[in-house]
Amino acid sequence: GGVRHFARIGSTNAAAMRAGAEGWAEDRNRGDGEVWLAEEQTAGRGRAGHGWQSHARDGIYLSALLRPRLAPAEAIILSLAAGLAVVDAVHEVTGQWGDLRWPNDVLLGGRKFCGILTELNAEVTRIRYVVVGMGLNVNNTEFPPELEAIATSLYRELGQRVSRVELVAALLRALDREQAALWNGTALTREAAREAILRRFERHSSYCCGAAVTVEEDGGYQGVTRGLDERGFLRVETSGGMRTVLSGGVRKR
Repeated sequence: GGVRHFARIGSTNAAAMRAGAEGWAEDRNRGDGEVWLAEEQTAGRGRAGHGWQSHARDGIYLSALLRPRLAPAEAIILSLAAGLAVVDAVHEVTGQWGDLRWPNDVLLGGRKFCGILTELNAEVTRIRYVVVGMGLNVNNTEFPPELEAIATSLYRELGQRVSRVELVAALLRALDREQAALWNGTALTREAAREAILRRFERHSSYCCGAAVTVEEDGGYQGVTRGLDERGFLRVETSGGMRTVLSGGVRKR
């Protein structure tokens, strides 16, 4: 695949999804493994239809188009792998370890600097294509008042600017490593790679094991997190027994 670079774009995920659809319609793997990278997004979006703030030349907005051999319910492993790629790349460039909030945010100092949005086009039993989008606040110095308490940037946490070129290069290498481990090799090594992603995610997440949380889905409930199940969904122990979080936002109490 290649990297397509834009000064401005509506949404890198939308562009990648369009390319996936075109490649699918022509029944060719055109665009597989390609990456869309933007300096600025004018119509970025987050999970559950939330908008995503984007300023020119402060952040990294990147979407990768993939065609994994997966069932739709397994797509969550791609979100988790992308989060780990962000954590590894940021550590490589800055020396800081991010904290993963299941399933798709990366935090520093308890505030979010990266959001991941995974979108797919699928039949019931198989995925046609997946787009994994990442928005990183890198050199942002300020945020709107409503985000001030919950958002941050690498610049704010480190007190110095970070090279986005260096960070993008590290991120693409890390994504490539995660992907290769998941798809290449034998069924046994692929299974081991999945398992390794789950355990690494737990290690890099203060949210996954033993955190008192509130879960948004199913009318909202509270409990204590008990790690990820074999597919990558979060388990929460409640007064009424063990529950599995499938999509809802999870916040520490």
